[in-house]
Amino acid sequence: MKVLVTGGNGFLGRYIVEQLLKQGDEVSVFCRSKAPKLNHLNIKLIRGDVCDREAVLAATKGLDIIYHAASKVGFWGKYEEYYQVNVLGTINILESARINGVKKIIYTSSPSVAMDNKDIVGGDESLPYSKSYLNHYSSTKAMAEQLLLNANGVGGVSTTAIRPHLIIGPRDPHLLAGLLDRAQKGRLKQIGKGENMVGVTYVENAANAHLQAARSDNVWGKVYFINEKNPVNLWKWIRKITTELTFDFPKHYYVPYPLVYMAAWLLEKIHQPFPFLGEPLVTRFLAGELSKSHHFSIANAEKDFDYKPLIPFKDAMDILIDDLKELYCED
Repeated sequence: MKVLVTGGNGFLGRYIVEQLLKQGDEVSVFCRSKAPKLNHLNIKLIRGDVCDREAVLAATKGLDIIYHAASKVGFWGKYEEYYQVNVLGTINILESARINGVKKIIYTSSPSVAMDNKDIVGGDESLPYSKSYLNHYSSTKAMAEQLLLNANGVGGVSTTAIRPHLIIGPRDPHLLAGLLDRAQKGRLKQIGKGENMVGVTYVENAANAHLQAARSDNVWGKVYFINEKNPVNLWKWIRKITTELTFDFPKHYYVPYPLVYMAAWLLEKIHQPFPFLGEPLVTRFLAGELSKSHHFSIANAEKDFDYKPLIPFKDAMDILIDDLKELYCED
């Protein structure tokens, strides 16, 4: 198969690229940077921006499948930047796929499109899109996902979306990395009583879900949550990791969620008109992410494309801890 991975230099994207190469596909990567970390791989690197329609049109010629993992991530920033990359970029991918006769698009979405700052226990794909969003990432990912799913079958292009939840693993620059950096500096505070259960996804399993979906005839026009089958108690899980890394993290102290939410609301109001202040110490979305339960059923993924984790969670945690020790601990 001739495949293109947008955002193939990103955290999840690189694992998708590596797994595609292992199964013998001819892989091109479309990204903005020189991507030196991909130099050792047998890929074709195409530098470009998904916001550039002509660049996307040129990059998608002669393909069988597109794995569209490129997006602007994070929970703070200008709406226009998120809209350009996440929405207009997806439109460019869809239009170029139709023009060039690409048959399949597997889109990397986000569970946050259906997370309404409430507890979600074993939620499935029947969850509605949120009525309001606390960040531009979630709102623009929801718009892009709906555009993509509604385009299924139009112009001969089949589309599906994968929603991996809280991706963890080696090379993670996102949520867990941020939490551990705060813990190392003694700045991490538990939000809420610590009873919230969350689903996490080991990165190799998230990547493999994309490949498994691409091989199925049952996924087109549908969306799928992906996380490990059994959720973890978030704060006990974080403490286990920080203990392994010998970080000094308070064991019983916590800040009530309503207090953090109000503080986050105030910080957002202060930071919004003054971009030079950067991202607030905490946002309303992050407060909910760290204090609410949110985990999802993978029954539909198991049924429609026989989803199975590539690596059992216990083994994945061993790999993760070993990698984190190399990063954070001195010999």
